[in-house]
Amino acid sequence: MLNFCFTALLMLGMSLPGACHAESVPPVRTPKAVFIIIDGIPADVIESTATPNIDAISAAGGYTRAYVGGEVGGESESPTVSAPGYMSLITGTWCNKHNVRDNDVAEPDYQYWNIFRIAEAYDTALETAIFSTWQDNRTKLVGDGLDAAGGFTIDYHFDGLELDSGRFPEDSEGNYISAIDGLVAADAAREIRVSGPDLSWVYLQYTDDVAHNHGDSPEFTAAVQLMDERVGQVWQAVQARQAQFHEDWLIIVSTDHGRDATGMEHGEQSERERTTWIATNSKRLNAHFRQTPAIVDILPSLVAHLNLDMPKEIRAQLDGQSFID
Repeated sequence: MLNFCFTALLMLGMSLPGACHAESVPPVRTPKAVFIIIDGIPADVIESTATPNIDAISAAGGYTRAYVGGEVGGESESPTVSAPGYMSLITGTWCNKHNVRDNDVAEPDYQYWNIFRIAEAYDTALETAIFSTWQDNRTKLVGDGLDAAGGFTIDYHFDGLELDSGRFPEDSEGNYISAIDGLVAADAAREIRVSGPDLSWVYLQYTDDVAHNHGDSPEFTAAVQLMDERVGQVWQAVQARQAQFHEDWLIIVSTDHGRDATGMEHGEQSERERTTWIATNSKRLNAHFRQTPAIVDILPSLVAHLNLDMPKEIRAQLDGQSFID
């Protein structure tokens, strides 16, 4: 009888392959992403300034020099100006396509989808957020709620404080912008820590104001260090989410343009104005990351991390390629 039971158990085990020795497959962690633009910091300045938080992000993944401005003298040449840079990042295209050529954002061409529209089309349940010291990032560049831009809305936004002159009166040194940046960073850190949006954009402006006023200077260095502290708030929130929840967070920190030889201006095609940088915690960086990627490469990299599927006609329009496998 004992032999019969043993034989039956063996037969049962054979009929259920791996029943006793099956390896448990860990569930896939939910991908999340936040990208941060710190305005107007050329690569040589970020590399020569103490930025422990950006360094920590880079140590977790990588740091590389990058570029903006498209092809010098070619069809894609784009002004090294803020709004064209933001739009190139969020659409993965140069200004000859997205048609944002200055900070007026007069006639953006929304047929070139931004990263939020791509995410919304892929899965309407994905939560999106924008934290910005410039409201036009959401209302004009993303086209939040505009039919021409797809009619979708950002789920959470913290912006527009620069329009509140009663609370934040303008001053020649841009201190009111610094105060707003501080609130933007704090709210981004809080919302990420508490709610964990699937896709977030954080924009901080103060460094550009200081550089326009002082150029390459101790004041500019101090502003970059202050911005690093604010990036650190978001980075700490990302780390807290990863420790508490089963989430796979990507953080990308970059800038929209460099500066001229004095550090005060930008907009042309000098090497310093075109040379930017990217810091990220991604551990899936491919060879392209070490080959001086462009700002237009950030969108396809976000798409790769979030495992988004975009319409073929939108993918075909991209000027960038992913630096994340």
